[in-house]
Amino acid sequence: MATPMTDGHRRFLQVLMSHGIMEGSVARTLHRNCCEIHKVYYAHDKLDDFINVVNIHLQPFFMQIRKGMSEDDGKTYYALVNLAETEITKMASDYTENELELFRKTMDAIIISENGFASSTNILNLADQLKIKKMKKKEAEQVLQNLRDGEYTLHTRCIMEMEQYILSNYQDLVRKCNICHSLAIQSQVCETCGIGMHLPCAGKYFKAQMEPHCPHCNEFWPHEIPEINRPDSQLPSSAPRERRGTSSSGTRRR
Repeated sequence: MATPMTDGHRRFLQVLMSHGIMEGSVARTLHRNCCEIHKVYYAHDKLDDFINVVNIHLQPFFMQIRKGMSEDDGKTYYALVNLAETEITKMASDYTENELELFRKTMDAIIISENGFASSTNILNLADQLKIKKMKKKEAEQVLQNLRDGEYTLHTRCIMEMEQYILSNYQDLVRKCNICHSLAIQSQVCETCGIGMHLPCAGKYFKAQMEPHCPHCNEFWPHEIPEINRPDSQLPSSAPRERRGTSSSGTRRR
């Protein structure tokens, strides 16, 4: 029999729903506050168990609180994601058909690229290739929120929510990180055996090695080792911030 949801679980879910995505230290603070307010048993290292209770009750709604990692800095994030694509969820989008087609083409460009980014110029040019209805450059700029020169990649929440879709539709182009086993868009790839690693994962793995070698084939790792920031558990709690992009669940600009 499933563990019943308490008011503490419900409060946690409601706050996460209002944010959409939440950085790990913020989620841990929220977990403690929810338990204290509603007098629910609290253990600082049991956040994932606490979330599992919520997820069991979300199963009939094809929703899940999913744990993921930012490809920028390796911080942990939690997001409420939709697991099913039905006629209802298809109609729930705030975007038109040609705007969604532009997003899909942008995703193609990001995944095909070597570094996991697509330039603003390339994205604007994609507007002329839409099959449903060609989009003017000005309209494409509005979709990308007043696009300026730069590069776009997939937002952390987008990767978390669309991981199975991306793995199914781009199976010959994408790979999972050899370290954390999550989908890797921005990654370094071994030139010998082809395994990939997120940049933060590579930074942590090779941190103590004088001469980095591939964890799979042991060949020399030819890439520049990324610098790693402090883990999110050492950072002060604050409200989650999002970078500019088409949406919190789509692309973002660097």
